[in-house]
Amino acid sequence: MINNLGARKLSRTGSHRRAMFSNMATSLLLHEHVETTLPKAKELRRVVERVIADAKNNRRIEVRRVIKDKVVYHKVFDVLAPRYKERDGGFTRILKLGARRGDAAEAALVKLV
Repeated sequence: MINNLGARKLSRTGSHRRAMFSNMATSLLLHEHVETTLPKAKELRRVVERVIADAKNNRRIEVRRVIKDKVVYHKVFDVLAPRYKERDGGFTRILKLGARRGDAAEAALVKLV
């Protein structure tokens, strides 16, 4: 039996997860860094890496499925894809920030390299 083939569920429904990661990816691509919990950061990395790779290969429909904001959509193709043109992968970096003050959740900073 093969286990753990999918992504983390994060105690959310599939539609909530897709919407949450779409919003987080939009924020990350717009501001180039975002602070969140460590499990969300690890899943966000998967989403953003795919968006940038699709933008490099000019797959506009796949990028549009994740990025809904027009400003960010154009930034991905006009600024980020040329920036990472020579890079094969690893467009994001996760920095651990320690425990969050309110609920002691492990916080992390996700930023573009």
